[in-house]
Amino acid sequence: MCGIVGYVGPDVDGKALGVVMEGLARLEYRGYDSAGVALVSQDEVFTAKRAGKLANLTAALEGATVPTSRTAIGHTRWATHGGPTDANAHPHRGGPDGKLAVVHNGIIENFHALKNELIAEGVTFTSETDTEVSAHLLARAFAATGDLTEAMRDVVNRLEGAFTLLTVHADDADTVVAARRNSPLVVGVGEGENFLGSDVAAFIGYTKHAVELEQDQIVTITPQGYSIVGFDGTPAQGKDYEVTWDAAAAEKGGYETFMEKEIHDQPAAVRDTLLGRTDEDGRLVLDELRISEEELREVNRIYVVACGTAAYAGMVAKYAIEHWTRIPVEVSLAHEFRYCDPIVDARTLVVSISQSGETMDTLMAVKHAKDLGARTISICNTHGSTIPRGSDAVLYTHAGPEIAVASTKAFVAQITACYVLGLYLAQLRGQTYADDAKQVMAELHEMPEHIETLLASTDRVEEIARFMADSRSVLFLGRHVGYPIAMEGALKLKELAYIHAEGFAAGELKHGPIALIEPGQPVFVVVPGPDTPHGLHKKVVSNIQEIRARGARTLVIAEEGDEDVVPFADEVIRVPKTSPLLQPLLTVIPLQVFALHLSTAKGLDVDQPRNLAKSVTVE
Repeated sequence: MCGIVGYVGPDVDGKALGVVMEGLARLEYRGYDSAGVALVSQDEVFTAKRAGKLANLTAALEGATVPTSRTAIGHTRWATHGGPTDANAHPHRGGPDGKLAVVHNGIIENFHALKNELIAEGVTFTSETDTEVSAHLLARAFAATGDLTEAMRDVVNRLEGAFTLLTVHADDADTVVAARRNSPLVVGVGEGENFLGSDVAAFIGYTKHAVELEQDQIVTITPQGYSIVGFDGTPAQGKDYEVTWDAAAAEKGGYETFMEKEIHDQPAAVRDTLLGRTDEDGRLVLDELRISEEELREVNRIYVVACGTAAYAGMVAKYAIEHWTRIPVEVSLAHEFRYCDPIVDARTLVVSISQSGETMDTLMAVKHAKDLGARTISICNTHGSTIPRGSDAVLYTHAGPEIAVASTKAFVAQITACYVLGLYLAQLRGQTYADDAKQVMAELHEMPEHIETLLASTDRVEEIARFMADSRSVLFLGRHVGYPIAMEGALKLKELAYIHAEGFAAGELKHGPIALIEPGQPVFVVVPGPDTPHGLHKKVVSNIQEIRARGARTLVIAEEGDEDVVPFADEVIRVPKTSPLLQPLLTVIPLQVFALHLSTAKGLDVDQPRNLAKSVTVE
């Protein structure tokens, strides 16, 4: 939710504005209800902001007289408090002279009480946002202290909730001050210039040298450098790291949309997530381990906590981890975990899955688990984000930046990481399946090539999608690891095409959902391979016959060589043959392609679907 950018650098005409606008373009996936900028110049702060996408702000700036500035902040918004209007767009000004401006990511939970306090003092508000409260509080604190960092420290200690705040003031023109609590913020370090951003995409075109901020820290940047203090004023240090991807990774690379590019990035996402997973002895390793192997061996229960697409990756993980470790695994939606009174103790392992590492529901679930004494492992795509920093161990998915709101490459990277984690835990426990780890890893290393082959043969899926552009409902069926893939396929269609789509466990068909079948109803069926245990293949083929007999249009995803499905399928979409547990890495691909092209055929915005933001950083 919300993208923020800050910059201070040399006195070069137009550079500050250019840096911030470029950063906002890279961060627009985080929110696109409105956008705005503030530039400090000649004892005043110039602001421009517009409801709607960034293009609206760009057009407004083209017709405006924009002052020269070396200091700027910017914001692209996903609306929470107050609708997506010009007035509610950020930045917000503070003080009677309007010399201070603020941008904000997150929610200030006690803003009502603070707003009433300010109104009683005669302050007039011009927006419906919680953010404007912080602007007026900061202006008042700066008037008292004359120091922007001290003003920030005074204010953040009064705020409750999750927030990142960036502020500038005309009387301190070469400074940007920012603070973070439970919300993302990273520093970019340049030569004679410094940057701030919700993530490194904000400044990747200028520097790869980044600094992680810890919880409850304030950072002050100037052209000469940066300094960090805690909310209590104690000097602090960040953690330096180098960004391993470049600006080109955040561009479309010749594709029409980011989502199309990211679908085609999936072979690399799987390949890179598998890199470096073994030590010199051939044993699997995690990225960061702050818990002893002995403690992990004692684990007798696993919870996977995640939301949305990541939760479906967790459901795939359940099948694999239970199979390889014989540890019971429960998948819990992160926003429900704290409220179901989970049975958690020191022998419980809680595995969180989050692309951004800032998903607030998941973050709160991890904190609750730690309060109950559980051990925690994070699977995450964003280096140094809040969830992995607060976990006992981390397994990073090296998928690179994912810009499209609907997740694709992050999902297959998460599944890949879950497989690695399951094999790692089996290795620690010495289970029988630990002996199979090398074979499974070898097969995983073949997956990028299989995905490339699959992506080169999606023409028929694209044709089907265009033909079905007027569909009002699509159903998805699957069993075993195909069940979460069916739900993920339905979610992609809901996100992108805004039509009714639902995923079911195929075994549930006769328990109710078969009533939805009528002549012409499209149904995707994810068929387990013939080698899947317990006769599941035959059972799903029977399901296809049942719905076909009632008039369904059957779109069957099946392994190469599986001829049993042919008599009952209106369309057969082939995927390469692989072990049953690894099949999701392949069966999800045609469903992603289908959703992409059906949405495109409807003329919808694939990368920025309505009402959605990439990272949900509020509860």
